[in-house]
Amino acid sequence: MPADTEKRAAAQAAAQLVEDGMRVGLGTGSTVAFLLPALAARGLRGLRCVATSTATEQRARELGLAVESFDRLDRLDIAIDGADQVAPDGWLVKGGGGAHTREKAVAVTADRFVVIVHAEKLVDAIHGPVPLELMRFGLPSTLRRLGGRERVRIREGWPPSPDNGVIADLEGPVGDPAEVAGRLAGTVGVVDHGLFAPELVTEVIVAGPGGVEHRHQ
Repeated sequence: MPADTEKRAAAQAAAQLVEDGMRVGLGTGSTVAFLLPALAARGLRGLRCVATSTATEQRARELGLAVESFDRLDRLDIAIDGADQVAPDGWLVKGGGGAHTREKAVAVTADRFVVIVHAEKLVDAIHGPVPLELMRFGLPSTLRRLGGRERVRIREGWPPSPDNGVIADLEGPVGDPAEVAGRLAGTVGVVDHGLFAPELVTEVIVAGPGGVEHRHQ
């Protein structure tokens, strides 16, 4: 499929940024699924990897990548992850796979955060849904303060987040991502949200029909 071809191209380009001995954050999702074998195929020495989800950790280990607990590292050289939306001003939406809290924790720890996407993920402006991770404790209260079930949709049938949070989506228009991000961050009961600010991102690698483009933030 064309999208898979583009995802693989972006992932392979990102894998070339990793060097021997690096501490590497591995994201979650369908594009990262192409990154893992591309990274393993390079045969780099001394890598220390951190995974943002159980699925990523399991696949990375199967491919021979050394994955360890994030508790053992306080800095990463590079983190590589996908995105659900990339806007021209650099804002991202992440969390389609429900691991956005961990993904953000890894991104802020890395000296370089590289995002890999195929061209269909580019948007004119950020829009809903915006993934949320919510505390189970007091969930009805949190939902009410976020605008109720007309504004927030719980992902029914979804497993909890890697840290046992409730995964939901903020529906409707976003408008100013910075304002929405600030409001969500200030709402008690919201563990974290899927809006990633431009200052978190070092580079976006976009693969499309015309090839691979490196966009430095």
